[in-house]
Amino acid sequence: MKAVLQRTLHQKLHYLRLPFFQFLRDDTRPVVDRLAFFPCMAGFIMSFGDLNRYVLRDEPTDDEHQDMVNVHTHEDDHHWPWYLEDFEKLGFATPATPVQTLRFLYGEGRLQNRLLAHRLAHLVWSVSPTVRLAVVEAIEETGNVLFEATSRLAASYRATTGVELRYLGDFHFRRESGHAMHTDHAKLAAIQLDDATRSVALARVDQVFGWFRDWTDELLAFALEQIERRARTPSAAASRLQAS
Repeated sequence: MKAVLQRTLHQKLHYLRLPFFQFLRDDTRPVVDRLAFFPCMAGFIMSFGDLNRYVLRDEPTDDEHQDMVNVHTHEDDHHWPWYLEDFEKLGFATPATPVQTLRFLYGEGRLQNRLLAHRLAHLVWSVSPTVRLAVVEAIEETGNVLFEATSRLAASYRATTGVELRYLGDFHFRRESGHAMHTDHAKLAAIQLDDATRSVALARVDQVFGWFRDWTDELLAFALEQIERRARTPSAAASRLQAS
């Protein structure tokens, strides 16, 4: 597994340099502008709990590697209420009809967010628990990059407004960073893979980062569109969801 973890780290180093994360780290922009992406990610975030509960998890199991996956899923399957909490705190929960909400969620501008959970499910549906571990570790590293960046934004937002953002902030980031899989990389690295399994795992790690890259591109495009719309209509409520 050592080669798979090395590939994951290599992909992570490229991932954190993507334009979306440069945008989040751009302190010349107001914090509220850099948080404009937040409604766009709803489709994936609300699906992530199900991905953990019903796709990645397999209980009961007598497989050591599947048990490691299961432990991870119990860490990650209940974070979506914090997302909804921040959604309201950021002012995005404006009144909308069910049709307006569905049109927003299923608009073309949210395609990558809707597809991401399905694509990840496809990667792990019929593979060995060992390969699942590789996929989970890659997903975990994408989250580490995201929440490290947003925790800084959340701190700035709290300093300005006095409002704590739990999903975007340290409350969530500490739990992501504290996962058992991050504290025992030596155990993961010691897993022996045959050539065929290693090849499958490497390919799936690359695919995870490729799909998450598409996801970040969509989040950035959405944020920039919202910033432009606010500039054109400064009198409109900045928190209104705009369907592309």
